Amino acid sequence: MDLIIGSGVTGISYANFTSNDFLIIEKEKEVGGYCRTIKRNGFVWDYSGHFFHFQNPEIEKYVCKNIDPSLLLKVEKHTQIYYKGKYVDFPFQKNIHQLDKEELVDCLYDLFTSYNGEVSSFMEMVYANYGKSIAEKFLIPYNEKLYACNLDSLDMNAMGRFFPKANKEDIILNFKSHDNSSYNSHFTYPKTGAIEYVNSLLQNIDMTKVYVEEELISIDPEKKIATTNRRKIHYDRLISTIPLPILLTKCGINYPENVFSCNKVLVFNLGFDSKGNDRQNSWIYVPEKDYIFYRFGYYDNIMGSDRMSLYVEIGFPENSELNKEGLYLERILHDLKKMGVVTTQELLDYEAVLMKPAYAHISKSSIETVERVKKELCKKDIYTIGRYGGWTYCSIEDNILEAKHLVHCLQ
Repeated sequence: MDLIIGSGVTGISYANFTSNDFLIIEKEKEVGGYCRTIKRNGFVWDYSGHFFHFQNPEIEKYVCKNIDPSLLLKVEKHTQIYYKGKYVDFPFQKNIHQLDKEELVDCLYDLFTSYNGEVSSFMEMVYANYGKSIAEKFLIPYNEKLYACNLDSLDMNAMGRFFPKANKEDIILNFKSHDNSSYNSHFTYPKTGAIEYVNSLLQNIDMTKVYVEEELISIDPEKKIATTNRRKIHYDRLISTIPLPILLTKCGINYPENVFSCNKVLVFNLGFDSKGNDRQNSWIYVPEKDYIFYRFGYYDNIMGSDRMSLYVEIGFPENSELNKEGLYLERILHDLKKMGVVTTQELLDYEAVLMKPAYAHISKSSIETVERVKKELCKKDIYTIGRYGGWTYCSIEDNILEAKHLVHCLQ
């Protein structure tokens, strides 16, 4: 029997693909992980903006097969950066021609005089590839707000294919022939929220094998016994999607101190009584430290609804103490009004969600440790997958494919 820890998309996907008997245990009251949805007062909010950027048509077809096609929106992404009171198209490095002339000249000069030697950290990579001006105007301040850490501590490939790359030729050519395409230029989204993906996958499995409010307490890897707050479970294989450091602790496996770190993200979903002025953007990046959030997005523009509905994201260091919820809400509303996003609209409802972990800090030492402990765990028939199980940066589709691949490897 395969014991699956965690009922997010990764864990449910594994259950979808395996032919083995299985159990899924989930410590929360509901399944879905971070893909849960809140529906209230006519607003539809996810725990944060979860928009599936399908690259694999077969996976998209499989995930969506139990969703009413009339609910599925095919959205062309439109994103911008709020910079010095103006909007610049994303990605910043390909749209520096939209800056004032003096800043454009600075960016071009630094771009063509940037260092081209060996680099090892994310910070060094940004300076080397894009020069001082592009780095310090957007790439560094934005990612410092997002990751809430020193970017020198991150591996140069910490974001993998998700980092919007562009060489000098791309940047110059984009001055006239605008091409802001990226891996996620289009996305699919259900009108009733990301939980529909989870519900669709759940319809393919036996729900009597899914147990909520059952938390993993400890694992005996030698005896293959998992102890929960309810019982002891004997398993043949254990498939974990919970954060890797937590899994190692549950197994009694030591790992180097400080090798695993992350940020946490406080998400505010806001519902207003009427539309705002922005009718096209999917989300906005905000690099300047004068504003508390690093990004916010428009559910109403994505869904075509008639009242402004936003998600707003604030990054914090992993162990920082948070203030009272109301203080953050007050500051968010102040900053949105300062930007002109909120003008005469009245806030009708809101929901705050804390995501911890949110983004893993991927460093050279974490990559090496993940590789080593995964091999150790495999020898004990324990497999750790997903964004947090693999302590990596990936898409939801990547998680589904990883689950499918693991099933194939274990057959």
